[in-house]
Amino acid sequence: MCFGNKLKGEDPSSRLNNNYDHLNSRPVASDSQKKSWIQTAKVPQNNEYAPPTGPPPTHQNQQIPNHNDYQYVPPPGPPPSQEYTPPPGPPPAQEPYHDWQTAVPDTSLLPPPPSLGNQRSSTNNATEQQAEQGEAWCQQNPMMAPAHLPQGAIDAIDKGEIGVIKPRDYKGDLDRPRPGVWAGKTKANSPDSCITSAIPLYSVVAHSPLTTGFSRTIYYEVRINSNNRREVSLALGYNAPPYPTFRLPGWHRGSLAVHGDDGSKFINDRWGGKDFTQPFKAGDTIGLGMTFTARDMSAPPSYGPAQTTVSVPINVDIFFTRNGRKDGGWNLHEEGDAEEDLPVTGLEGLNDLYAAVGTFENVEFEIVFNPGEWMYHP
Repeated sequence: MCFGNKLKGEDPSSRLNNNYDHLNSRPVASDSQKKSWIQTAKVPQNNEYAPPTGPPPTHQNQQIPNHNDYQYVPPPGPPPSQEYTPPPGPPPAQEPYHDWQTAVPDTSLLPPPPSLGNQRSSTNNATEQQAEQGEAWCQQNPMMAPAHLPQGAIDAIDKGEIGVIKPRDYKGDLDRPRPGVWAGKTKANSPDSCITSAIPLYSVVAHSPLTTGFSRTIYYEVRINSNNRREVSLALGYNAPPYPTFRLPGWHRGSLAVHGDDGSKFINDRWGGKDFTQPFKAGDTIGLGMTFTARDMSAPPSYGPAQTTVSVPINVDIFFTRNGRKDGGWNLHEEGDAEEDLPVTGLEGLNDLYAAVGTFENVEFEIVFNPGEWMYHP
């Protein structure tokens, strides 16, 4: 920004003017002064330089040492002995080996975290009054001790020639078209009901691995009619007797089931169950099995499938099949939550277990106990 009308050459502080009275101006020499400076300063014309004689002053009195003048005399006497004298007394005790694999547990052997349960089903829910009635019935009718079955009943179990008990509240047809197969069709106004097998599929006396020394697998299938409506109002599972037949399996003690309307699994759970599989569809063949294996209580942890930390004598694995293939499963104790889940008493292989098929509203199905007609063979 300019604050006057004078140019740089007109400024009295400029070196181009002859006025040097201004404090900010720098004086400029005249031509006569420059000539006198050049004449006074004489520049030598000869550019040749000769070094001075003799060595540099610092090297006049310095002598280079001769390494041959140095002589080394060895010390007197023989060299010191190389023998080692151990310290007195026994050697210190060796510290015990720190087995870090035992001290630090391998998290791969721990059971998976429990899945969270649902407060309500996303499809159908019974009333709270019905749930309270079922609990009251269970308290009035405690679980039964294992029964001694005749040999004929045991043979019938192996052949799949098993009958069923039609519940009192069941509304519809339930017939046996051939041995080991039961066909059912309920009405639209049929309430919650539970069909049970006439004899147990798992008998403690006859099948427990604690007495036989062998694992035991029980299994059966249910076929959903291809003409069934879109929602399959059916559940399949297992019950320890007795069980309220006006309630679906899996809702009370000693019972587990997979429900077809929402695909959830229920284990003594009268709320919303836990997410497990896809809902059943018309035309599906659904199977549910349980495998009982004696547990070696003294065996250390080993690498392999996740192990439950519950100290029970029998290991129980549940598996689910759909159309001839496995479609999930769980260990009875692996996914239990001590605070949220109710006990699994009655399902641990210490009680007889019966097949349980729950129905409500309109559904058409077949219960298949005959191994020759199964799509999946465990």
